[in-house]
Amino acid sequence: MTICNKWRAFFCGTMSTALLGTVSLMSSPAAAAPCGGPAGTPAPTQTKCLTAVAIPGNPLRSFDISFVNPNRAEYYLADRSNSGIDVIDTQNLKFKRTIGGFVGIKLKANGAVNNNISGPDGVVTHGRWLYAGDGDSTLKVIDLDAPVNPIKQIISTGGTTRVDEMDITTDGKILLVANNAEDPPFGTLLRANGDAAVSTTAIIAKILVSNAIIPKGAGLSLEQPAWDPKTKRFYVSVPTIANNPPGCTLAPVNTCSGGLLVIDPATVTGPVTTLDGFNPATNTGMVPLTACGPNGATVGPHDNLLLGCTPNNLPGSTTTLVINAKTKNTAVVTGITGSDEVWFNKGDGRYYLGASASPTGPKLGVVDGTSVLIETIPTSSGSHSVAADSKRNLIFSPQVAPLAVVGAGGDTTTNGAAICGTNNGCVAVYKHDVDDDDDDHEDHEDRR
Repeated sequence: MTICNKWRAFFCGTMSTALLGTVSLMSSPAAAAPCGGPAGTPAPTQTKCLTAVAIPGNPLRSFDISFVNPNRAEYYLADRSNSGIDVIDTQNLKFKRTIGGFVGIKLKANGAVNNNISGPDGVVTHGRWLYAGDGDSTLKVIDLDAPVNPIKQIISTGGTTRVDEMDITTDGKILLVANNAEDPPFGTLLRANGDAAVSTTAIIAKILVSNAIIPKGAGLSLEQPAWDPKTKRFYVSVPTIANNPPGCTLAPVNTCSGGLLVIDPATVTGPVTTLDGFNPATNTGMVPLTACGPNGATVGPHDNLLLGCTPNNLPGSTTTLVINAKTKNTAVVTGITGSDEVWFNKGDGRYYLGASASPTGPKLGVVDGTSVLIETIPTSSGSHSVAADSKRNLIFSPQVAPLAVVGAGGDTTTNGAAICGTNNGCVAVYKHDVDDDDDDHEDHEDRR
C-alpha cells in the first residue's frame, strides 16, 4: 500500500486504529567539518549526519527557532548567543552572515537564561522578507536583499516579553506571531509584505483566547502556529488549557492536556478578537487534545498536523500526536516525545522533531507520513530546533556548546561536541537518502 493510500485508509476509518538592523562583522564563510563520533554518525540510522557548520562568534549557549527558505537556499537560526539571525548557505553548506540588532541573551538572577525576554526567538521567511521576534516584544522585518541596514521595520506587539513562534501564509501576505510569555498570552495577526519590494507590515488584530480556556494568572502559553493552505487556517499549539479533561488541575502539578487553536484570518477584525471553544461550523476556536501538551506544529500530507507533545507541559506524557485539520481525528506516534520545533520535509515525506526534552535523552526524531517512528538520533541537550530544505533534502539541527564552556543552558551530554567536532556548538546537517521504498510518496504541495 502506498503512503497516500495508507493515509486515506487511516483517516477514513478502514483501519482498526482509532484516529484520527545591522549585519554583524561575522560575515566571512566558515568551512563545514565532518560530523564526529558515534553521536554524529549513528550506524543503524537512515538519516546520516553529513557535516557540521560552525557559527563564528560566541559559543552557542541559547538559540530558538530555525527556518529554511529553499528557494533562496538559506537556513536561518534565531541565535541569542550572538544577538542575531545566523544565515547558512544550504547549497554549499557554509556560514554566510549574522544579521544583528537583537537583544541577545538575558539572564535570571541565578545565572540561567531568561527565555521570556531574550531574543531573537521565532523566525519565518517569504521571498526577500524575513520576520523575526525579539525579547522586547517587537517584530523585526528584515530585507534579505539589502546590503546594509537590513532591518526595515520594528513593530511593537504591545507586550513586555518576547515575540516567539510564528508562521506565514503561502503567499506571504498574512503573518501570525505569538507572545507566549505574556499573562495571558496572545497572538498578533499582521499584514505582511508578500513579494513587495518595500515593507509595509502592519498589525491587523490582537488574538486572545477566552479566560475560561486560558485563565489569566495561570502561567499558560501559546506556541508554534502552522498555516494550512488547503483549509486556509492557522493552527496554533497550546501547551495547556483549563478543564481538559474535566476536573484536571493546573497547579501545583498540571494534569491538564493542551489544545489546538484554529484561526481563520479572513474572519478576524481589529483591534481585538477573542476565540472560545471549537466551532465545527466555522472550523475555528480551541480543539481539546488528549494526552498531549504541544509546543511544535507542522502541516504534513493530507492536512495532517504533527504536534510536538512534551512532558515539560504535561508531566508523564510519552507520545506525539498527529491530528487531521479537517476531521480532527488523531493518531498517536509512540516512542517519541519531548519536542519543541517540528518540521515536515516534503522532500522525503518525513517529519523531523527537535525532541530535546525526551525522557530518554535529547533526540532528533524521524517520523514517516503514516505516523510511524522511523528512528531517533542523539543530539545535544538543548537541541530543540529543526528545519529542513526540501529541495536539497537536508535537515538542520543546531547543537549547543558544552555546559563547562557556556554555563547554565549548555549541553549536559557529550553528543554536541562529538557532532560538532568542537566545544563551540554548531549546526549539524543531516541527509536522508531516499531509497526505493520512499519513491512512491506524494510530492506534496510546499506550504511555504
